[in-house]
Amino acid sequence: MTTEQIFPVIGQYQSSTNADQKVTITLDDQNKGFVWIDGLPQGRVKGVFKKTPATYKIPAQKTAEGTEVPEGTLIFDKDANTLTIMLGRPFNDADPASVFATTTMTDESATTEKATVTKTKGNKTKTKVKKPEPWVFTGTKIVQGTAVNQ
Repeated sequence: MTTEQIFPVIGQYQSSTNADQKVTITLDDQNKGFVWIDGLPQGRVKGVFKKTPATYKIPAQKTAEGTEVPEGTLIFDKDANTLTIMLGRPFNDADPASVFATTTMTDESATTEKATVTKTKGNKTKTKVKKPEPWVFTGTKIVQGTAVNQ
């Protein structure tokens, strides 16, 4: 078996909504239980293998660029050849795909926090901080064809 057959998530993916965005997933050199996800706007992030064939938890982390990345989920559907990444929702061990069921966001969504300041009577000020919207990437695996010599 090849490495790609054992770890079907490895490869390059084309965004479903943005033709210019590509994501590449590679195995960690030291630990085959980790993958590196390159090409996200947040920077290079690490995924931790959770379930076969290709379900990964993305732990909350800080990228090399200093960007805070919230916890998320990565699932590769081998049959449909599609990758889905969700950042901003906790990983669900019992049902990892459930985090995708309640979202309508696209991969162009911003992950910035918005604060609303409300003044009340007196000297008190209330600040409401909205949770950042989840960020989603959906893409199709780019299949590398092999040339056949005739």
